[in-house]
Amino acid sequence: MTPFEYLEQNESRFIDELSTYVRFPSVSAQPQHAADVRACSEWIAARCRKIGLDTTVYETIGNPIVVAKTPKWDAKKPTFLVYGHYDVQPPEPFHLWTSPPFEPRQVGRALFARGASDNKGQHLAHLNTVEAYLATGTELPVNLTFLIEGEEEVGCGGLNDFLPKNRELLKCDGVVISDNGIPSLKHPTLTYALRGIVAMEVRIDGPSRDLHSGLFGGTVENPAMALCQLLAKMRDAKGRITVPGYYDDVLRLSKYERAQMAKLPHSDAAYRRLVGSPKLFGETGYTVEEQRTSRPTFEINGLTSGYQGDGSKTIIPSWASAKLTLRLVPGQKPSRVIASVKKHLKKLCPPTVKLTIQGGHGGEPYLCPPDSAFAQAALKALEKGFGYPAGLAREGGSIPIVNRFRSELGADTLLLGMALPDDNAHSPNEKFDLDSFASGMQMAAHLWPLLAEASARKK
Repeated sequence: MTPFEYLEQNESRFIDELSTYVRFPSVSAQPQHAADVRACSEWIAARCRKIGLDTTVYETIGNPIVVAKTPKWDAKKPTFLVYGHYDVQPPEPFHLWTSPPFEPRQVGRALFARGASDNKGQHLAHLNTVEAYLATGTELPVNLTFLIEGEEEVGCGGLNDFLPKNRELLKCDGVVISDNGIPSLKHPTLTYALRGIVAMEVRIDGPSRDLHSGLFGGTVENPAMALCQLLAKMRDAKGRITVPGYYDDVLRLSKYERAQMAKLPHSDAAYRRLVGSPKLFGETGYTVEEQRTSRPTFEINGLTSGYQGDGSKTIIPSWASAKLTLRLVPGQKPSRVIASVKKHLKKLCPPTVKLTIQGGHGGEPYLCPPDSAFAQAALKALEKGFGYPAGLAREGGSIPIVNRFRSELGADTLLLGMALPDDNAHSPNEKFDLDSFASGMQMAAHLWPLLAEASARKK
């Protein structure tokens, strides 16, 4: 029996095991679930041992990390690291769930439960594939290390501390992560670039206290008005950010990249309905997909000032603040962007108020060369697994751990998502498409021989 046949014959059991896995309410953000998080780590460690992997659970400054390695380690073979996380997002609000979030419910070819798609189902697909190789006595052409952590949803604190201390343990030629998505089952994609992020908070202080707007209005600057006017100057009518030097380091999309992105299924009208806006808006000269994934942004996440209760209160507020996030694209450096934004805000701030900028932490964008040998091997595996031509995609979000893998392990990451756009990750009624689960396992079974061949060509 081949690994591919084994995967098909055991699919029903794999779905049952995924159902068991998602029953753990492994919510890392909520202290009341600490015991559930630990129990979940023990379950996935036991699952790794059951299929024959050499497995160790490591205590960290946060939640446990499971490291599982394939047996019969061969130093002559290339080594790849497969990353996943067993922690999940909080399920609230509960009333929006059709069924309880930690009681898996199968409807047709969909399994509804928190964590089914993000990320338990996706990394379990890779583990099932290794089981198929080992159970059928088929030699794996690569060494594999599984790294499954429990704090991805709260910042990877334990892993960030663990990585630099365990470089030798995790040494690899490349990293594979399935913790993202594809446009549809007919459009499998390799995500080769991610946007980075910078977060900061801007505060404007005016008078020493809230003032009566009738007695004092017209004589002092209103901090809320000053903040709105200041932020409004950060973007022009064409959607372009006005901070000097903001675009200096942006790597332009190549003709090949733009052509690949144009092949992805997209409808502006459908996208507008999805987001619920009366009309779309973005930087002039770029498609919606390019705006969403490949251009920098300057977003206001929240505004706070003055009276927020019922009715009115006639005041000039003493202060106003805004939370900001800036999405960066390959080529941009968070430190340079932070410095240029702070400089521009200070230059434009009127002398009638005091400006304070807090935060300024960030994560770098990520780019894996789409024409690399590993990337091309991944595209072939996607096509073989899903049965449709594979394409390239950028993602507008950020996965900071991929840059840590590059800096600590010197390895690039292949992002081979299995989630679909309607899987409701981080939302009520999260699900995982079971056809994608099955195709993802087939893709992973094809991946290792193709990556081994690519590695041999690189040498």
